[in-house]
Amino acid sequence: MDGSHAVLKEAVMRKLMFAAITLVALTVGYVARAQVQSVQRPYHPGSVWTMGFIRVEPGMDTAYLGFVASEWKRLSEALKKEGLILSYKVLQTEGHGPDDWNLILMTEVKDLATLEATEQRAEAIANQLEGGDAKVQQGYTDRLKIRRVVGSRLAREIVLTPRTAK
Repeated sequence: MDGSHAVLKEAVMRKLMFAAITLVALTVGYVARAQVQSVQRPYHPGSVWTMGFIRVEPGMDTAYLGFVASEWKRLSEALKKEGLILSYKVLQTEGHGPDDWNLILMTEVKDLATLEATEQRAEAIANQLEGGDAKVQQGYTDRLKIRRVVGSRLAREIVLTPRTAK
């Protein structure tokens, strides 16, 4: 094989290689695009909930729910009025043992960014309504006699959406 024939053969091989690579890239791109278009999730992320799990001591439901219905609700309403929270809920359930919770205090915010961005404003409102750090701490101490905080959670709501027919 002479030199010019080898150069010609190498040029043809490069073109074939380039064509093959281009074909593979186009195929992969098309398949990936088709897969992305075909993935339709039947949900989307919703708001974020903070949840406090409380163990109300036996016989202390009325005492603790009195606090929830007055001070906790007043603070929640103030935070809602300021646009720092969307809503709040109280759920009561049976405890399954002496160390289990039987009340959930829930607060809904738009998203995690809102929760973090408004933390200092919410704390300032709480201190203003409750009379400062000393009174807030005294309230915690007083409530130790009637309830125990078992734990807390942060959860994102999942909003289910119907699948559309194809």
